[in-house]
Amino acid sequence: MNPQTLFYIIIAIIIIDFIVDKILDTLNAKHFDDPVPQELNDVYDKEEYEKSQRYKKERFRFGIFTSTFSVLLTLGFIIFDGFAWVNDIARNFTDNAILVALIFFGIIMIGSDILTTPFSWYSTFVIEEKYGFNKTTKKTFFLDKIKGWLMMAVLGGGILALIVWFYQFAGNDFWWYAWILVAVFSVFLNMFYAKLIVPLFNKQSPLEEGSLRTKIETYAKSVGFTLDNIFIIDGSKRSTKANAYFSGFGKEKRITLFDTLVKDLEEEEIVAVLAHEVGHYKKNHIIVNLAASILTTGFTLWLLSLFVGSPVLSQALGVEEPSFHIGLIAFGILYSPISEITGLLMNYLSRKFEYQADNYAKKTYGAAPLISSLKKLTKNSLSNLTPHKAYVFMHFSHPTLLQRFRNLKRS
Repeated sequence: MNPQTLFYIIIAIIIIDFIVDKILDTLNAKHFDDPVPQELNDVYDKEEYEKSQRYKKERFRFGIFTSTFSVLLTLGFIIFDGFAWVNDIARNFTDNAILVALIFFGIIMIGSDILTTPFSWYSTFVIEEKYGFNKTTKKTFFLDKIKGWLMMAVLGGGILALIVWFYQFAGNDFWWYAWILVAVFSVFLNMFYAKLIVPLFNKQSPLEEGSLRTKIETYAKSVGFTLDNIFIIDGSKRSTKANAYFSGFGKEKRITLFDTLVKDLEEEEIVAVLAHEVGHYKKNHIIVNLAASILTTGFTLWLLSLFVGSPVLSQALGVEEPSFHIGLIAFGILYSPISEITGLLMNYLSRKFEYQADNYAKKTYGAAPLISSLKKLTKNSLSNLTPHKAYVFMHFSHPTLLQRFRNLKRS
């Protein structure tokens, strides 16, 4: 295949992906005003529902604008040899392949982030502010940006540097070394994310003694689940939206509850949410997801090893001299249709796991408090009660509220 043909394929993939995504978004938006299912009539009152409709529609319009800007920027950058231009800048600093790759991706990522920062700002301080969600200060907003850049430089840059080094000495067999590196890093991050990464952005405090902790510990003991680490995170520092998550395994496992969750829900509802999270652990969902992610990464790296050294990949993006970092960019775009398929499979698996965790919570604690907690969380985030089936299939990692309600009501 010649570079010109590959160039057109890359452009076509970007455009088709954008069109399909916008068709799904539009299809979903056409169902915003569908009648609310009878089972969910008690989620919103009339005023709250009208507010949720305004929020969804504003988010939809904003999403169309931002994604159109993003795709036009990407197409313009490719058509006008932007990658070649950045590559030349990087090579003006050094001839070292590792440093060239680091400078190249540093310019691309920081430049992209700067260009999209006005959209993030508008989303946070205009839309989220208007609907009462935003608690982020301007100081926190910019500190998060700086911390994100530093993390990208240290972690992302470190991994990229090692992968390019593997490629230099192992050639097309580099993928084995890269796979081992990414697998070890993934396991390490899963184990220690809450200890090492979260504190950079949020404050975590052990759940204080009291009736809530007693109820959680009583439940954990009843299902044979050793749980010493229960933490409250200051999610209200950025948003009023609530969440809870499970992280780590073995002695490092911990449950983290957002302070907004504790504020919004009754104690029985919080224990029901925690029972759902325990269900994920008991059913080995964390291990399965981690294993699936590692296997998918291995497949991707193997496929990358077959093509990354091809001069055609670099030439398709306007760079005559083949290099790992340019090949990686071209491969990333060409791989996106496969990535969509693996993403669909992972979402399908995730939705199945959510049902299983719900069933576990129903069996070991009760369906009623979990249903009421899901309804409250939906209401407090102004979530869509009538998403289109195609949109759910393509994008949702969780079943819809209606699907979860009906599943929990099933005897």
